[in-house]
Amino acid sequence: MYLRQTFVAPNIIIADSDRVFIYISDEVSTVEEVLAILSEQAKIKNRNSLKRAIDRLEYTNVRSGRYEVRNGMNNKELVRMLRGGMQTPVRITFNNIRVREDLAGRLAQQLMIDSLSLVTALQDPAVAERFGFTHYSFPAMFIPNTYEVFWNISVDNLLNRFYREYNNFWNENRRRKAAEIGLTPIEVSILASIVEAECTFADEYSRVAGLYLNRLRRGMRLEADPTVIFAHGDFTIRRVLFRHLEIDSPFNTYRRTGLPPGPIRIPSTTVIDATLSPERHNYIFMAANADFSGRHSFAVTHAQHQRNARAWQQALNERRIFR
Repeated sequence: MYLRQTFVAPNIIIADSDRVFIYISDEVSTVEEVLAILSEQAKIKNRNSLKRAIDRLEYTNVRSGRYEVRNGMNNKELVRMLRGGMQTPVRITFNNIRVREDLAGRLAQQLMIDSLSLVTALQDPAVAERFGFTHYSFPAMFIPNTYEVFWNISVDNLLNRFYREYNNFWNENRRRKAAEIGLTPIEVSILASIVEAECTFADEYSRVAGLYLNRLRRGMRLEADPTVIFAHGDFTIRRVLFRHLEIDSPFNTYRRTGLPPGPIRIPSTTVIDATLSPERHNYIFMAANADFSGRHSFAVTHAQHQRNARAWQQALNERRIFR
């Protein structure tokens, strides 16, 4: 009876659920603190029997992590799980990321990692170089997806994981498609980031990608408004004015020829694949539709583009959008 109560009798009660997850951070150093965390989310029927199990099974070294505690769990199962650090992985996701601080914040919300330590790593040129990127191009390594990792994963291990996933994503087929349009995988991500920033609707991705490729092949500047907005770091800008175009930045595609040195956001896999399969056409100009639908009017000649651009400018004026 003593051994049964100590080890195998159900001792965890979880109200209104069959399981909960407890999170043990690196700041937790004692078993007593672990029990306090457990008690916040579950009821321990017999604390004395649990303490005996902890002593008998020699659970003294607290290991951080995310642990699944099930309703009706016995002391042996619970203590062995905590003692062995047998975590349940967490599924992390991220998308619609503009800047590194956004990425660090989104990941820190889902992991034990401190956002400041992650931002520091993301801003470190030496870290980027370790993975074969420049400081500017480093965001291209992060492919939006769902990843299963341990909650207490370190910054280094997390970056290593993202690098493995980057190489898995850029398989032979995608690399072949990139070569066919004359770009490297990093350059595809850079172009895709501009395409995504320009487009509201996914069905325009491949057309806009084709337009920018046409400009690149002709040696024309991209003159993409989102790159200017990124250069200013002010994402509240709704109307790019001549004064905005004066900024001296490698991301200002009104002043610099070719692609900028890095992505202006972390592009989705959908837009990357659309960029790898660009629409073939002769368009080299585009302007937002004056109906504010989020779609674009495309043009082959400068005269056609001027008409489209004037209609858009007039629509902005009518709505009193001056910045």
